[in-house]
Amino acid sequence: MTKRIHKLMETKKILIITYYWPPAGGPGVQRWLKFAKYLPEFGWKPIIFTPENPSYPLLDESLLKDIPENLEIIKTKIWEPYQLAEKLNKSNKKFKAGQFDVGKNQSWKSKLSIWVRGNFFIPDARFFWIKPSTKFLEEYLKENKIDVVVTSGPPHSLHLIGLHLKKKLPNLKWIADFRDPWTEISYYKHLRLTKSSDKKHRQLESDVFKNADITLATSYTDAKNFRKNGANAVCITNGFDEADALQTLKFSNSQILKQNFTLSYIGVLEQLRNPENLWKALENLVKTNSDFAENFTLKFAGRVDDKILHSIENSGLKNHVLNLGYISHDKAINEMQNSDMLLITNFPDESSKGIIPGKIFEYLATGKQIISFGPNDADVSKILTETNAGKHFSYDDSETIKNFILEKFELWKNGNLLENTQNIEQFSRKNLTKKLAEILG
Repeated sequence: MTKRIHKLMETKKILIITYYWPPAGGPGVQRWLKFAKYLPEFGWKPIIFTPENPSYPLLDESLLKDIPENLEIIKTKIWEPYQLAEKLNKSNKKFKAGQFDVGKNQSWKSKLSIWVRGNFFIPDARFFWIKPSTKFLEEYLKENKIDVVVTSGPPHSLHLIGLHLKKKLPNLKWIADFRDPWTEISYYKHLRLTKSSDKKHRQLESDVFKNADITLATSYTDAKNFRKNGANAVCITNGFDEADALQTLKFSNSQILKQNFTLSYIGVLEQLRNPENLWKALENLVKTNSDFAENFTLKFAGRVDDKILHSIENSGLKNHVLNLGYISHDKAINEMQNSDMLLITNFPDESSKGIIPGKIFEYLATGKQIISFGPNDADVSKILTETNAGKHFSYDDSETIKNFILEKFELWKNGNLLENTQNIEQFSRKNLTKKLAEILG
């Protein structure tokens, strides 16, 4: 009887194949870093498989402290062509994070680089890691008892590692985690794909959907779309870490003399998610409302596209901008707390309504009011309504934006801009990991 109980309680092993791992910065690294942190509480031992020499677009050394003690991490070398691409055009550095110059900002070099990236590196420039990783992991899985293998993408090349392993080892339980969609991501149509390249992308995506035992999506709409395309898809959103939230709560506003009504954007902002109608609304408020002009600050903490900054700094908002540049995750949380409103943006197209930027959950944990931009009926809008945390706008809205900001400004001026979010516990990393463990079985 004792042996049977011990067997029932035996820890299961989950191998997590992820490109992004500390010291990588940005939201992509945090999903499985946090799952790895809490999985042992639900009977799972995580093992990480990640590149030894990756080319990360952002670095954040502060995330190293979140790696659990005694976590097993396996690393193998990867070759990536990004160094060559960056010699051709410095702006190619953006491609690592899925960023592009668009419209009139595109030079012939950008157009050529985008075409090469989309048609020669399928599904992405990390595909050189697929073959050696498959070979290494096939032997590893034969020698070690692993209950579940997870591949996390983008980069979607990692899903092809899972696909090859599944074909070689049919009894392998494989979960494909899509932090972002593949062919439905907004920048996909900017890749200048030939018909044959587009067909290949879509066929590979379909193969992953049909062969993975479970496909994880980070939004309700993405899960629905994946199911339409043949995937056994389940939604587990991103979230906020309780430990980070406690740190946020301890960070008292009284520690900093906060004199202005501050709207902050935390994170990476590229041209495809640029809320130009917001900048125009703010510029109008600054020009027509002297009280607002005297008290308003627009704060950026993260990597903002140079062309966006240039445009804002050549507008009526020039004297109201505070640009902190890229900062560590810990400091970013403090900057969220030391704000009055928080800005989140998404791609404008209808196909992106299922994208839920990871930062929204840390925004929620602060209790601050959130102003969001993206397509109508977006999943973000649903979350903001459910949690009473702010308002979502389309990129066509104008006057309603001004009225919303002015309403919050008047509340702030009178000391009545209260923090009253609700129902956010469902988005804690621990509760989300519990949901994951139930799916893992």
